[in-house]
Amino acid sequence: MPTKESNTIKRTLDLDKLPRLSATQKARLAAVAAMPDAQIDYSDAPSLPQATWMKAADRLPQSKQQITLRLDAEVLEFFKGTGQRYQTRINAVLRSYVEAHKAHPK
Repeated sequence: MPTKESNTIKRTLDLDKLPRLSATQKARLAAVAAMPDAQIDYSDAPSLPQATWMKAADRLPQSKQQITLRLDAEVLEFFKGTGQRYQTRINAVLRSYVEAHKAHPK
């Protein structure tokens, strides 16, 4: 079976040869390190839903049925961006959602 050529770029960081920080970068890091957590502005950080399905990939079902499914482009790109087996992760999230709703029906 032919394999697809990946467009993933892998980089490594040699912890013995870290890049040097400028004086400005060092000052900014020191200021953030000294700052209390309550003063840190998290407004530009993406929100993480407090849903039980966040750890959905821990339990994956064994039998699956092939279907055609239309997804929003943004949803598909997000899961593709998580790496190989993204379809399995989509399935795990959907399974977790179903289980959560079975446990707490409306």
